[in-house]
Amino acid sequence: MGKYLMKRTKTGIKFDLKAGNGEVIATSEVYTTERACRAGIASVQKNAPIAAVENQTAEGFQTEKHPKFEIYNDKAGEFRFRLKATNGQIIAVSEGYKALSGCMNGIESVKKNADSEIVVQEA
Repeated sequence: MGKYLMKRTKTGIKFDLKAGNGEVIATSEVYTTERACRAGIASVQKNAPIAAVENQTAEGFQTEKHPKFEIYNDKAGEFRFRLKATNGQIIAVSEGYKALSGCMNGIESVKKNADSEIVVQEA
């Protein structure tokens, strides 16, 4: 079972979604308040399980409606995904993956773990 880990940064508060094995599978933006961060978690919980996958690295890819996971290549040439809510806002992003298959596995892990009710704050 996955969990959300909220942690303070120099400029606010953010969350990581961790899989059952403890690996970080998605990270949020930095929010100014804990309330906003919790709203971000709720958005991931709601949107990730039903989000379509849009592979922007494929030639002639099909545009999907929000909510969706967008797969793209970063500046280093690695595969990454971003989860966008129904309003088009980015609510979570991934680390870089060397292979598309790894990125797809990351998306499946987010979909599987997103509905976790476990939210903890880093001390």
